[in-house]
Amino acid sequence: MHEDTGVGPTAQHRPFVLLASRSEQPVADEEYEAFCRFMELPAERLWRIRLDQRPMPAIDLDTVAGIVVAGSPFTSSDPPESKSEVQKRVEREIGALLMDVCERDIPFLGACYGVGTLGVHLGGVVDTTYGEPVGAVPVALNAAGLSDPLLEGLPPVFDAYVGHKEALRAAPPGTTLLASSPGAPVQMLRYRRNVYATQFHPELDAPGIVSRLRAYRDKGYYDPAEIDAVIARVESADVTASAGVLRNFARIYG
Repeated sequence: MHEDTGVGPTAQHRPFVLLASRSEQPVADEEYEAFCRFMELPAERLWRIRLDQRPMPAIDLDTVAGIVVAGSPFTSSDPPESKSEVQKRVEREIGALLMDVCERDIPFLGACYGVGTLGVHLGGVVDTTYGEPVGAVPVALNAAGLSDPLLEGLPPVFDAYVGHKEALRAAPPGTTLLASSPGAPVQMLRYRRNVYATQFHPELDAPGIVSRLRAYRDKGYYDPAEIDAVIARVESADVTASAGVLRNFARIYG
């Protein structure tokens, strides 16, 4: 797999870049493998950059197919004084990259943490108003979502995994809302033509979310005493349709 060594963009076909910030090694590797699987990409086409380990290297946006920002244990709406130096650096680096991405309309897909970073960059408000507990929720496409190419082939309502302490209050100015859920008004949005973000996790299947439940059992996403019930609930959900977002992103821009 390509790490942040600078070798990713030399692939025969332009690679996608995955910006990751999970420090737990097994979870980080499972996340990377899931993005490869659901984007239907070989490892050499997905260049992973571990922002939790070192500063972001230079990325020549003319040599990559697109940028993907994965979920993160970071909570962007926390008070600045409570954030680690690593989190502050990651926020600065992604923010600087988003300036170029948004100005040039570079293909971008942010998942969970990515929707918050993009939303803040575009002037939106991220806070705890619409946090959702871990589980599968029905994601409903609006008229714009039904006609958006990134959602081609997905049903008008599909289940997807969520689990987040914070969310956008509303779609930021200049963006197009594509999907909502009963507990969060912004489940997916688009900026200009090629910049997207989801609140839900299109890369998660049942084994993936169970692994994260175990890894983050003491991080405040759910009551650890209820882990068996939470696992039973998520394992019974069918979220296969949500991965279509990743498959379409790789197909359209790859």
